[in-house]
Amino acid sequence: MTAQTSQTTRPIPNPRALSRISTLKSSMALPQLIPSPSSSSSLHHKPSFNPNLLPYPLNPNPNFLSTPLLRRQRHRSSSLKCSASSFSERHHTNSKSDDVVELPLFPLPLVLFPGAILPLQIFEFRYRMMMHSLLQTDLRFGVIYSDAVSGTADVGCVGEVVKHERLVDDRFFLICKGQERFRVTDLVRTKPYLVAEVQWLEDRPSGDGEEDLDALATEVESYMKDVIRLSNRLGGKPEKEVQDLRRNLFPTPFSFFVGSTFEGAPREQQALLELVDTTARLKREKETLRNTLNYLTAASAVKDVFPSSSSS
Repeated sequence: MTAQTSQTTRPIPNPRALSRISTLKSSMALPQLIPSPSSSSSLHHKPSFNPNLLPYPLNPNPNFLSTPLLRRQRHRSSSLKCSASSFSERHHTNSKSDDVVELPLFPLPLVLFPGAILPLQIFEFRYRMMMHSLLQTDLRFGVIYSDAVSGTADVGCVGEVVKHERLVDDRFFLICKGQERFRVTDLVRTKPYLVAEVQWLEDRPSGDGEEDLDALATEVESYMKDVIRLSNRLGGKPEKEVQDLRRNLFPTPFSFFVGSTFEGAPREQQALLELVDTTARLKREKETLRNTLNYLTAASAVKDVFPSSSSS
């Protein structure tokens, strides 16, 4: 089964989101991300993208929207492999446990994190069928990363429909919020849409003290602010003081927020989503931000020495 993204979903702008984004865009943008070369994941990759990211905090909870999401109408993968062969053989087992549930899956070329906001437009027939089923149940489905190279990932995030509009032609406008993470354990069916048995994922308690974890989250926030500040400087934007990015979030939801800002590098995001240790996730994000900051510092020094060449 192949899901044509251009015929399946179109992320839709939220007018309220657009008004908030316009006020933040001048002072918050992340440049090219440079992950640590030692990073490992079930997806083998060396991401090097230039997402020009913008975190979008809706409120003190980790609800946010990024500008690349609004631009995705113009930048889509041509097709996604969403067949049973996209999943590894270990998914086709008969063993079940009490915490295994069935969940309809929506493969997309993006990674949804817990707490994130995802606007979608649904108009392909099979996913309209899925929506009709969800409207009779709990409005929850699994968003799982998929692309033509890596196939379909094992780990995804539940998207809960918090607002929807059904149009006269049976299309749907959705606003979804990321909830808990899951791992696919068995593929139940592939038609008319994917349904899988999944197990819920939670971060394991960290071996580090709570204060150490909180300090690590604060350090990651500091790196984010420095990256945004230097990025604005290199882009010729005013060097305004970066607002509070953490917004009183505990370390685990904050780590998901940070991961969500890495849009444009979905395989790196997928690796972060798959981690079940908050400390490991924050450390990986810190390394990515530190590498990016080193790159920006060097670029800023070149701009100071050769201002004309750097602006050309």
